[in-house]
Amino acid sequence: MSASRSDEYSRLAALVAATRETSGEMFGQAMVDWLSQHVSFDHCVIFGYRGASRPPLLFETFSPAESHVFVTLYQEGPYLLDPFHHAAVERKEGFWRMRELAPDRFYASEYFRTYYSQTRLAEEVGFFVPLPGKDALVLSLMRLHASGPFGTADARLLRDMAPAVINFARLRWPALSAEEQDEAEQGETIAAVNEFDRAHIWESLSLTPREKHVVDLVLQGHSTESIARAMRIVPGTVKVHRRNIHRKLGVKSQAGLFARFIEIIESRR
Repeated sequence: MSASRSDEYSRLAALVAATRETSGEMFGQAMVDWLSQHVSFDHCVIFGYRGASRPPLLFETFSPAESHVFVTLYQEGPYLLDPFHHAAVERKEGFWRMRELAPDRFYASEYFRTYYSQTRLAEEVGFFVPLPGKDALVLSLMRLHASGPFGTADARLLRDMAPAVINFARLRWPALSAEEQDEAEQGETIAAVNEFDRAHIWESLSLTPREKHVVDLVLQGHSTESIARAMRIVPGTVKVHRRNIHRKLGVKSQAGLFARFIEIIESRR
């Protein structure tokens, strides 16, 4: 997309001014106005992340019906399996496409079929912004199936724009505010703050630490081979762990495993 130089300067000026405002809405809209001059997208959302806690919403462009799926349902637990959440708490920085972060079987995972497919997204990309301490935020741009995925040129341009986007975001949010931190801490009854391990969600069940790790990776969308690489064990050992997990939990498939995950999440609300 093209923009005149005067339009570019005007939107940049509005964005700079918005970094000094207390309203995340004003900053988010100014960022959308600037980015949409260069690349087309259907939605933008900004979440804050603190370990495994419930992510506070900082900005969204969704309708109420869309917000129910993208925000309300997401905050209830599916965020724990989101590749963007994992990348944020692992302190990644810069511009990333979902396809670059997703595990090898993500698009065939029960999480994708049960939750992510409801979003009707062709692609999601994000600007990852580590903040002081354990905090981070992610500014996501989304394109629906009707719009198609981001083209190579668009992705390259967004990657080039990433340093500016990240620094503007840090000017607006040097850290999550006390109110935003309180919202995150409300989620700690669902999952304690921990940067790397979501497997504690299975702590009420009789699984070994390794079995908990395998469950976590399976639900994220990792294949047996990918789990073996991540855990530095052989694929045969992963298969043994999966058989033991299914026996202990009384499930026969990933669908059953995901159903137990949702059951545990709902029991902790």
